[in-house]
This record gives sequence, structure tokens and C-alpha cells, in this order.
Amino acid sequence: MPLGDPSDIEIQNLRIAVHTDNGVLKPIAAIREAVSAAAQILSDAGLSVEEACPRGLEQSHSLYADLYAADGRAWVQRLLAKAGTTEAHPWLASRISGAKVPSVAEFTELLEEIDRCRSELLAFMEKYDVILCPVNALPALPHDTWMEEFRRGAFSYTAAYNLTGWPGAVVRGGTSPEGLPIGVQVIARPWREDVALAVVQYLEKALGGWQRPPL
Repeated sequence: MPLGDPSDIEIQNLRIAVHTDNGVLKPIAAIREAVSAAAQILSDAGLSVEEACPRGLEQSHSLYADLYAADGRAWVQRLLAKAGTTEAHPWLASRISGAKVPSVAEFTELLEEIDRCRSELLAFMEKYDVILCPVNALPALPHDTWMEEFRRGAFSYTAAYNLTGWPGAVVRGGTSPEGLPIGVQVIARPWREDVALAVVQYLEKALGGWQRPPL
């Protein structure tokens, strides 16, 4: 597929679907407000912006997690071996030892469910060029807490599009009450990296982009 140039995209012609809750875990208020503010900026620029959330997003998190562990995390063990790691972190070691390897029938059923989810998302994108949504349900997390939040679904906002392989980009959209950066995620159709980059470039200029935090 050819790689398009973001500068050739006329963003005023784009159709945007925006959601602040994917049905897995509702983001904090500051994140929802940042996404809504970005949507308003695009609407003011003349883009067609509609509140809409694809069906199937609520299932994508569990599908991604099941696929991640479908080989009993043998792929993780190969990575550790290639890196020369002889002793894994206790948490990782417990995940490897406790992994349940599905049967061939269960694995092929999982692949069928993933294909169904991808098909539903692709059908949704027949009406839209871009999905605007949170990056995460939470701002940056303290050390040793991220996996708990992963299991709750905080990371499902990016995992869904890891599952599809669609292009996505993230731009700073605000600041949390704790002073942490909040991102806004832009997802485009397959092979349309140029569209995603054009939208985040516009948002970055409108929102001020990266800002050095007070030290």
C-alpha cells in the first residue's frame, strides 16, 4: 500500500466518531473532558463529528488478553532466552507458570472471535474516517500498579486497535489534576496513517502540544 502524505489531507472533509467510554472501564473525568474538548475543536474546524462507539469494543480487551497468552506465554520465554535473562520477575514468572494453554479447538475458536470483532469494527468504519477516543482510562500509573489496571481494562483503549492492526496516533490533550499529561487517541482506517497524522497535527497546533511540566 502507498504511504500517503498527511499534508495532502483536507481534514474538513473527514468524518469523526468520538467516544469517551468503550464499555470496559470508564475513564476519569479529566480524560473524558480532554477528548470532548478535542472533538469540539474538530467540529469548530468544520469536520463532521458524531458521538458513536463501535460494537465489539467491550469484548476486544478479553480477546486481546486471551491471544496474548494463547501459547502459554512461550513467546515470552523465547524473548527472555534471547535477552539472556535467566531469572524473571516474580510476577512474570507466576504468569508464565500459571498460563493455561488452550486446545487447538479453543484456539481456532478464539481466532474466529477475533475475526468477528475485526469485521464489526471495519463495518463501523464504513461511516467514518477517524475514531477519536481516550488513550487510557487513567493518567500515568505509579510503579507496580499497571498490571492491576490492565486487568481492569484501563489499557483496553489501545489494545482494541492492537487487535485490528489499524494506524493510530496520540497527542497531548490536557493535564490531570495531579499534573500528569493526558493523551487523546486518533485511530484511522487500515493503511491510512496519513489521515491519523493529519488529525493529530491539527490538534497539536490547536491544543498547544507538549508542555514542560513545572519542576
